[in-house]
This record gives sequence, C-alpha cells and structure tokens, in this order.
Amino acid sequence: MKRFLWLLLLVPLCMQGRTFKVANATVSYDKTESPQVIRAIGDLKHDIAMVTGSAGSGASQIIVGTYGSKTIKQLIAKGVLKDKDLRGRWESYVISITNEKQPRLVIAGSDKRGTIYGIYDVSQRIGVSPWYWWADVPVAQNPDAAVECDYYASGEPSVKYRGIFINDEDWGLKPWAAKTFEKELGDIGPKTYAKVCELLLRLKANMLAPAMHSCTGAFYSHPESQQVADAYGIMITTSHCEPLLFNNAAESEWNKQRDGEWNYETNSATILKKLDDRIRDTKAFDNIYTMGLRGLHDEAMKGSTNPKDRARTLEQVFAKQREILEKYKEKKATQLPQIFVPYKETLDIYDAGLRVPDDITLVWPDDNYGYMKRVSNSREQQRSGGSGVYYHLSYCGVPHDNLWIFSTAPMLMYEELLKAYTAGADRYWLLNVGDIKPMEIETQMFMDMAYNFKQFSYDNANAYQAEWLAKVFGQQHQEAFQYILDNYYRLAWDRKPEFMGYEMEWDTPEYARLYDTDFSFETGTAQKRLVDYQNICFAYDAIEQALAPEQRPVLFEMLGYAVHSAYQMNRKFLYAQANHETGNVLYAEQCRDANRQINLLLERYNTQLGGKWNQMMSEVTPGYTALYHQMPTLTNRPTTAYRLPDNQRHPEFEHQINLGGLDVKAPFRLLTGMGTDWQVLQMGQPLDQKASGSINIPIPSLPASADSIQLCISVVPMWPVSTDRSNRLAVSIDQGKAATLENKFKEWGREWKIQILENRKDFVLTLPLDKARGQHVITLSIVDPGQIVQKITYQPVLKQ
Repeated sequence: MKRFLWLLLLVPLCMQGRTFKVANATVSYDKTESPQVIRAIGDLKHDIAMVTGSAGSGASQIIVGTYGSKTIKQLIAKGVLKDKDLRGRWESYVISITNEKQPRLVIAGSDKRGTIYGIYDVSQRIGVSPWYWWADVPVAQNPDAAVECDYYASGEPSVKYRGIFINDEDWGLKPWAAKTFEKELGDIGPKTYAKVCELLLRLKANMLAPAMHSCTGAFYSHPESQQVADAYGIMITTSHCEPLLFNNAAESEWNKQRDGEWNYETNSATILKKLDDRIRDTKAFDNIYTMGLRGLHDEAMKGSTNPKDRARTLEQVFAKQREILEKYKEKKATQLPQIFVPYKETLDIYDAGLRVPDDITLVWPDDNYGYMKRVSNSREQQRSGGSGVYYHLSYCGVPHDNLWIFSTAPMLMYEELLKAYTAGADRYWLLNVGDIKPMEIETQMFMDMAYNFKQFSYDNANAYQAEWLAKVFGQQHQEAFQYILDNYYRLAWDRKPEFMGYEMEWDTPEYARLYDTDFSFETGTAQKRLVDYQNICFAYDAIEQALAPEQRPVLFEMLGYAVHSAYQMNRKFLYAQANHETGNVLYAEQCRDANRQINLLLERYNTQLGGKWNQMMSEVTPGYTALYHQMPTLTNRPTTAYRLPDNQRHPEFEHQINLGGLDVKAPFRLLTGMGTDWQVLQMGQPLDQKASGSINIPIPSLPASADSIQLCISVVPMWPVSTDRSNRLAVSIDQGKAATLENKFKEWGREWKIQILENRKDFVLTLPLDKARGQHVITLSIVDPGQIVQKITYQPVLKQ
C-alpha cells in the first residue's frame, strides 16, 4: 500500500498546473550519458544563468537522461515517465515534474538528440530564443523563470532528417567569418560551425550541408569542423553535387591539373579513389550520403549527353559507391542513410529510366524559386527509401540570382511542401538558406514545419511569421507585423527586389541588360507600388521606435533591413524609369538618393551591435552576372532605349473579378497569402486525382452591345505533380463551349524564365457571350487538380 501511495505521489501533475522554478537548480545526469548530451547540459546551465542570474547550487534538481540509462529506467518504473513515449522512438523527449515535497524537473529523451531537444525546449520555455546568438534576440532577466508542470511528450518529428545547406556564401557568411568572427583562420571553420550546430539543435534540426563554394576552404580541409559537428550531434550531409561527402568545387579536393577531368567515363579510377579516401576518413561519424554524380560544382555530368547512357553510367556509380560505404562503415548499404537528388539535368536522367536502389531516398528539388518540380507518384511512394525535399530560400543561377533578402511567401512554402509531404516526403528536408542571415524568419518556419508539420494548415500558414515575431517583440505588434509581412511578400510576389532590373542572367545580350519595369506611371501602378512600400516602412519604423533600445537592432536585422532595402531598390529602378520616360533630372536625383539609402542601410547592418555582423552584408549581393545592384543609366531627355520588351509586359484589362468575394465550396478553396492581390482560388488539391467540379463566377454588368468578352486569366506557375499530369483548367462563358488553358513550359526556356520572375502565367482569350442571358458568368472547371488562379481581368468586346 505504501508503495502504491509513493507511485501516486510521483505521477506527473499536469492536471494540477504545477511549475518548477529553475533558479539555482542543480542538473544531474548519469555518467553514461553521451558527450553530446553532456555538452548540451552545459548550455542549459548557461541559459538558466542568463535568465535568472543564478548558478546551479540550490536544493532543487533537474534530471536529464536518455532512454536506457539507469535513472530513466527508475523513473519509468516509478511512473514518472511513460515507456511508450520513449522506447523505440526517433528523437523524441518528455518533460515532466515529479509530485514530491521537493519537485524535480525531468528531461528524458528517446535517444541522444531527443534528450538534447528536450534540454533546448526547457531553455526556450524560460525565455532563451533559438536565435539568441544568431539574431541577438534579447534574453529577459527573470529570477522567477519556471517551467510549467504539464507532462509533455513531444512525439516523433514529422520529417526524419532536417537541416540547412549553407550556399553561395561568397558575399555573406564567408567574408563575415573570415574578417569578423573567425579572423584567426580567415575562413568558415570550426568556430563558425559550432555556432551553426548549436542553432540547428535549438531549431530541432539534425543535419548540416556545409558551405562548399570555391571561395571557402572545403569542410574537410579543416578537420576540426567535422569534430565540432560530431560533438554537437549534428550529422553531415552534402548538396546534390557532392557525392559521398566530396566537394569537387574546392581545388584542394579536385584539381584538374593534378587529377584530370571530372569525367567518370574516362577517369573513374581517380574519382573512385577520392570517394574511397573520403569515406575512409569519415567512417567514424554519422553522415548522410549523396549518391550519384554530376559535373564539377553545379555543372552537368560529363561524358555522353544521352540521358539513357548517363543513366547506365550512374547505375555503375551507385554500385561502386555502395561498395565503398559497406567497406568502411561495415554495414549493409541498405542500413545507411543515402539520398539521390534529381536536380537539373539529373531529373532528365532519372526520367530516362535510371534505376535508383530502392533504399536510397529520392530528394525532390524545387525549381530554385519555391515551386516543387516533382513529388513521388504512387509507385515511388512504395519505395523503402522514401522521399524528401530540397527547397530554396536563396539561389544563384538562371534566370536570376535570389541571394540578397528573404522573399518566399509563407503560403507558397506551405502549399508546395504540403504537396510533397502528402506524397510521402517525410524522410529528408534540406533548406538552402544562403548565409543563414537575413533568412531567420523563413528558416524558423521551415524548421517548425519539418519538426511538426501537422501544426500548420491553410488557415494558419500565412499568419505564422507575424505570430512568431509578436512572441519575440510583443503581442501588441502582431497586427502591424501581419500588415507589414502581407504587403512585403505581396510586393515581392509581383517582382522580387533582386529582379527589379529586369535583366536575365547568363542570357543573350538582348535580355542580359537592365530594363525599365512593367509598372506604369501612366496607369498608376508604379506610384501605388512606391506608396505601398513606403507605408510598410512607416509601419515598421513605428514598431521599432516603440521597442526597448536593445530590441531595435534585432528587429532591424530580421525584418527592417529587408523591408527598407526592398523599398529603396524599387525607388532606384522606378525613378530611373520615370527619368527615362520624362528626362526629368529630379527623378534622376531620386534614383541616386535611393542608391545612397541602400548603402546607408548596409552600413547600419554592418556597424550596429558593435559590428558583430560586419561583412555579413558585405554588399548588395551581386552573384556572378547580376546587374540589379548597379546604378541604371540616367538621362536629361526622354528615351525609349530601356523600354521593356512587349513579351515581358502584362496584358491585363480594365475590369477585374474580385476572387475574394466568391462563394467557394470544396474542392475549391480561397487561399490568403499568395498572388498579385494576396488571395487566390485553388481548384482542388494537387494530389486528389478524383477532384472535379466547376465554379461559376458572375460577371458584373456588361454593356448590352457587347457580344463577346476578352479575358486575362493569370495562374500561379506551378509544375505538374508527375509526368502523367499537366497544368490545365477549363474556362467557358455562359455555359458555352469550354476552352482548355494549359501552362506547358520547358525549364530554362524563355517562357519559363518570364513566368518564374513574375510568379504568373497569363492566358488571354476571347469568348462569345450568350446575348439571351441577363447575368453572364465565367465558369472555371477542374482538369488537373490543384491549379491556382490568382487574377481575372476582362473587357467587353462591342458588336461592330
């Protein structure tokens, strides 16, 4: 009986609302705990001291342990912890408080990373943001900081492997590390990677694809970097072009004079020796292995250009790579995490019949601009290796770099990742974050989705970032944050700040030059764009001024720099356009002033906080061939020399349908947070092949003399979800003959480039009206489910 009462006293008291004050608490753990957990316990002690100002010397106790340890076994036996919440689970944890005279806080993990995530969860609950160092989020002093008593079982993460790819670091992370943070090395090295790994764990991520451009020393050229990642418990993965952890973009790894051509057909022995050496040297560490082969860095595979020949070569490569893994890892290849990324030309090879071993995870990439190119079909969903996602917030390449500031609409990110996740992409999610900064808000959202995707929905995805900022800077600002973000992303949807020069990179001279924009001073769209930007800058400034002084630089680096810089980049090009159209030198001076403001914003970013982030924004990121960062040519007389070609101009009509006012029923849905007007019509779920139906859209009154109508229907330029699907919808007027609209494009083609730079494809058509009807209607019908209509404009055609 006494034993039974003791067990009752130890039951977690979530229903009683108990709390545990962390000040002066000592942290206890078994000697058998892994070094990674013990290191994280050190962070917990540091965090408690930051918050409470106290050292762990009191009578209260925090117990930290991993499943299988003596302490955790005892707590399970006593009923403090539930075995089912830990045993056999991947990266799961429990936080609980014992019901004793002197309660104890328990942090228990199913494995080492589960325990570490539980530790950092407690840190976050007492007020330490994952971004306390990387974004300088202040830690509020609170001697009474406490953890709520609820028995919390995390469950397993939605996605097994979750992490970031540091990429295109030439103009941000590399100069910052080399000149500011890790000057003694002059490179991105172990000191920088220690901070990266801590951030990843606090975000509940578990893998890192290190920086790999030739400007940076290869990850394995600094052996301490791998040791640091292991000390934190972070797995190393690599990008699509780094087979078996080998970075051929670095001359220290592959030198053409020394090693010959990176061509498997003619130089396989040298290539395989390099891969063999790398796996031999890293066999002691946990890694995720990129399989297959591409060219040097981001180039296409060398040798035959026939996709079927390439497929046979890659199959040989797979076999040899798996032999190497088995030799050094002393496990069957089927037991090791491996990925194949059908990126760029390798997707063509895959479609040509490439046989990828069933246990290798297929990692589907987006098109570098946020649109998933493919998701697993019903056959691929049965593969034992499953599938994953490689997604971009930042990109250097055709048709234009997107490296400077964040601009991926939250709803687009959710809608596209939902597509992939629904098709089984729960094995591996890698996010290209560029330099990490200034992508903090979007990185946080992506990692939260990867960890617990089910907490997101169409109803809350667009509000997530404003809510997150409000938690950091004050709930009273949430509405203003939502206003700023909605309009910031909406304006970037129509044209990202980096795209305002309207040049296309790595293109013919006709297109690879600066042009005036498609926004018009005649119709007012240019003025409205400038006013909209100005208004969100005013809204941002009001919030910043209301914050405590220590919070202002934090908000600036996470939001203010991007908002103000986007405005000034638009000022620069729109006033240059006004100067070209009128020859007015006052507009030229406005353009120059905008450029000065851009440089002042850079200076503020690099000098605030004592210069902590100096060189992280070393310049407006130019990429390799971009021109948008340069000053446009100005004039003292009107000129059409910079007028945008007609094939890049929008064919909109005078009248517009209000999509937001439609009475929508399933399978149709209105989504807020995408499109030129920030509300779009989704025509069924993309993977619901049975979705069908139509929606009737009343047309406001037309002149009696009109006998037909011209329509411009703008759709979101997504990719078909599989090779047997397309991007089609049908439209008719007054129940007449339907016209099928199909957005069929080829990657790297002119049509695709224009669409991706503008987030739209416009269909223009003329259809007859039924003169006998009083109320005319547009009918949109599902052909390929998931199409998204973002704008409908029209004009009547009068009878001649």
